[in-house]
Amino acid sequence: MDITKDHVAIVTGGASGLGSATVATLRDAGARVVIFDMNAEMGEQHAKATGASFMRVDVSNADEVAKSIEQVVADHGTLHIAVNCAGIGPAAKTVSRGEAHPPELFSKTIGVNLIGSFNVASIAAKHMALNDPVTADGGRGVIVNTASVAAYEGQVGQVAYAASKGGIVGMTLPMARDLSQLGIRVVSIAPGLFLTPLLESLPQEVQDSLGAQVPFPSRLGAPAEYAKMVRHIIDNDMLNGETIRLDGAIRMAPR
Repeated sequence: MDITKDHVAIVTGGASGLGSATVATLRDAGARVVIFDMNAEMGEQHAKATGASFMRVDVSNADEVAKSIEQVVADHGTLHIAVNCAGIGPAAKTVSRGEAHPPELFSKTIGVNLIGSFNVASIAAKHMALNDPVTADGGRGVIVNTASVAAYEGQVGQVAYAASKGGIVGMTLPMARDLSQLGIRVVSIAPGLFLTPLLESLPQEVQDSLGAQVPFPSRLGAPAEYAKMVRHIIDNDMLNGETIRLDGAIRMAPR
């Protein structure tokens, strides 16, 4: 699907990190973009800087997602692209110092990362299904979800995060199959170590040490490189039902 000014996209977690780079890339390609994020200050700033628009949305709340997407469609007349970048990554072991993993923290991580991605994808797909085809193959929309290499090599303290990202990997193919007759593609990206706000807050020597763990190129990934992959997925109609590792060939160690 070639991106044009007639295409409408939503990007969750679009106020910072991978999401903000994706917003900028889609805007540069001509799409009309709506940022869904909980951080109103950063979301509004990024919207103003890129020419996107902003809505404060809790992706774990299905009713809120439904109302927000309905508003996007009411404002723009349609929806073609949904990119799920919203997520959290708390660290906690299954048992630590004699205490079990806080169940509310596990539930929250699953709620934001996995259920939030599902909420946006499923509700967005309902609206995409009403589109006229925009490709010669009858394509009506594209959904891109963000998994993680932690889905495959979760590290110590990542049990909740890895479970949430593993769920995204697991739902990618069946969701693509569910939506195939509607002309909607579903692809997930599993990033490795990227220079997101969390890693940017670390001392430079720590960043350099993490980057050195990546076989090649031996550095942290740039959010713009993630955004390039999003654009390629949208552009390439044969990409469907797959999770693509974007990680410089890293395989995470236990710690």
